Amino acid sequence: MNHILSVIVPTYNEADVIATFHQRITRVMQQLNCEYEIIYIDDGSEDETLFLLNQLREQDPCISIVDLSRNFGKEIAMSAGLDHCIGDAVIVIDADLQDPPELIPALIDEWKNGYDVVYAQRKKRHGETWLKTKSATLFYQLLWKISRVKIPKDTGDFRLLSRRAVDALKTLNEHHRYMKGLFAWIGYPQKAVMYDRDPRASGETKWSYWYLWNFAIEGITSFSDMPLKISTYIGTIAASGSFLYGIYMIIRTLIFDNPISGYPSIIVIILFLGGIQLISLGVIGEYLGRTYDESKRRTLYFTKGFHPSLVYKDKDKK
Repeated sequence: MNHILSVIVPTYNEADVIATFHQRITRVMQQLNCEYEIIYIDDGSEDETLFLLNQLREQDPCISIVDLSRNFGKEIAMSAGLDHCIGDAVIVIDADLQDPPELIPALIDEWKNGYDVVYAQRKKRHGETWLKTKSATLFYQLLWKISRVKIPKDTGDFRLLSRRAVDALKTLNEHHRYMKGLFAWIGYPQKAVMYDRDPRASGETKWSYWYLWNFAIEGITSFSDMPLKISTYIGTIAASGSFLYGIYMIIRTLIFDNPISGYPSIIVIILFLGGIQLISLGVIGEYLGRTYDESKRRTLYFTKGFHPSLVYKDKDKK
C-alpha cells in the first residue's frame, strides 16, 4: 500500500534558513519513494519568509502553504498544520535545522512497527548555553514528576504521528495548547528515537528566557494542579505556625507582661504571610485566567489563505 506522508513546518521569520531547510527535507522525502506533501505554516512572519515560500511553491508542487492572519504562536501554528494535512503519517519539524530531517526515515520505521507517536528524544543539545540546557533539563524533570500525564523528558515537537493520533489531536480545541503535553495525553503506543540536536543553522532563536519562562508556566498549569495544592499546603502550614506563635505571645505576655518586645518579629511574620498570600493569589490567577480564556470558546486561528499542494488537490478529487 502506497502511503502519503505529510510534513508540518511552522515558520516565523525564517527567511535566512528556509531555502536550506527545504533542500534538505526534499532530499530526504524523495529518497523515501512515496507521495508526500510539505505544509509550511507562516505564523505572521514580518520578514520575507512568506515571499520565499511562495517562490518555492512555484518550483515544487509538493508544497502547501497555510498563511495565518497574524502571529498566533508556534503551538497554534502546529495545530493549523494538523488541520490541513492529509497524510497517513504526519511529521512535525522546525525549520531551523536543529532537528535533522535525516532522522525522518528512522521515525517512519518505528511507525511501520506499529507505533502511533514516534518522538525524537535529545541525547545532546549542541549550540546552546549551559544555562539554557540545564534549565530545560530541570523543567522536564519537574514536569515529569508533577504532571498527571507522563510527558517525555528532553523531547521537543519533532516527531511522527499516525493518522489516528492526528485525528485525536484535532478533537482537542483548547486555546492554551502545550502540544508536547497533548501529544502524550492522547495515549496510543509511543516510542522514542534518540538523536543529537544540532546548533541553529542560521538566524536567531525566537525563544528568549522570558518566553521560555511563560512557556514553562503554560506547560505546568495545563497538565498539573500541583501548584494549587502547594499553595494550600503552604497556607495551612503558615496558618498553623501563626496560630501557635499567637498562643506563645499570649502566654509570654501574661507571664512577663512585656507586650512591646518582639515588634521586629511581628513585622517579619506579617511580611512573610503577606508574601505567601500574594504568591497564592498569583497561582490561582494563572489558573483562573486560563479558565476565563477557554470559556470564550474563540476560534484557534484565522487564515489569509491556504495554497494546497498537488498531492492535496489529487486526493481531494478522488
